[in-house]
Amino acid sequence: MILGSSSSVCVSLSERVKLGPSLSSSGPFFNPVNGVRFSKKNGGCGVVAKAMNQPILNTVFEPFEEVKKELLVIPTELHASLARQKYTDQSEAALNAQINVEYNVSYVYHAMYAYFDRDNVALKGLAKFFKDASVEERQHAELMMEYQNKRGGKVQLQSMIMPFSEFDHAEKGDALYAMELALSLEKMNNEKLLNLHRLASENNDAQFVDFLESQFLVNQVEDIKKISEYVAQLRRVGTGHGVWHFDQMLQNGGGAA
Repeated sequence: MILGSSSSVCVSLSERVKLGPSLSSSGPFFNPVNGVRFSKKNGGCGVVAKAMNQPILNTVFEPFEEVKKELLVIPTELHASLARQKYTDQSEAALNAQINVEYNVSYVYHAMYAYFDRDNVALKGLAKFFKDASVEERQHAELMMEYQNKRGGKVQLQSMIMPFSEFDHAEKGDALYAMELALSLEKMNNEKLLNLHRLASENNDAQFVDFLESQFLVNQVEDIKKISEYVAQLRRVGTGHGVWHFDQMLQNGGGAA
């Protein structure tokens, strides 16, 4: 007989003679040959054999008993989610609000792309940068929509505000003004993501917290750092030839180092 680290086994009557002396004594006894301690605290199946100097696991997992409470809460309504578990209505509503934020930011970036792509502006590098930013924010919204469905929530898309179509500024020029606006949008979005993360933490929703940290928060800080550098450099180059040179670096895929 092999005993595990937390062994508790039933020994038949015929095996008791082989394993140890008579059980008529008043206390437990130890068989030095096979290292088994016998106890007289038995119900009906025999003695309890325990490995010496090993921890004993007292908790017994009974899957059919423990699953009863889960069976009781599985919804039977036709339109109710079967996958939903520990996902609050507050988290569902907050995530829908953040989806709307991502789409609105994408909308603004798309308007910037359209502006810099005009023939009388012709800053193709900036147009490409803001178009890529628009696609990224839309992908963020779609990723959140997928997660909403995964957790058993319902996606509810909201209306979007029409963005500006002109980004020229009398003092700063269009490139610097648009990039400062982009920096403000990224910081605003980051603040809203942090609020969403705080809500998920308060609701003890570990999956929601992990989703936000792994998919958004790290990249958001990196985007803020990159756009901050672009703003700093555009402030140096002025509104003339330096903007064209900056635009060329963006168009050719190089960073504004």
